[in-house]
Amino acid sequence: MAEKKKSDISIYTIIMSLSIIGIGLGLYLFYEYLAPPHISLCYINAYINCEASTKGPLANTLGIPTALWGITGYTVILISAAKRLKKLILGTVVFGLLFCLRITILELFVIKAICPVCLACQTDMLILFILAIIAYKKPLPKILNK
Repeated sequence: MAEKKKSDISIYTIIMSLSIIGIGLGLYLFYEYLAPPHISLCYINAYINCEASTKGPLANTLGIPTALWGITGYTVILISAAKRLKKLILGTVVFGLLFCLRITILELFVIKAICPVCLACQTDMLILFILAIIAYKKPLPKILNK
């Protein structure tokens, strides 16, 4: 029984760690959004760079900087994982995964450029999705079960 509890806690720890990474990536993208045009660390060429997403048509979603949506989502996932709120984790991650998919499709087919940091966010969210499903299927230990 102690082994199962240890397993459940570690999955939430991994989810929290990935959320912190996501917050860091989102903060970088928000910095890129606010900064004047410059050659950034993620500029590789005209087709692979952050500027296409942070300064172009994907910079805002519903009038709010897109990076802030990501920071908010990762923060909700972090707090939900700390409180072991499995349904909220899964719901937020599903929304985040769909949001990332939308960004990927728009990057590829509308602006025809890829943002490496956005790809890192999308990879982070995909891993969080897999972990959220695993966490959702596992019962919480009796101490944490409400």
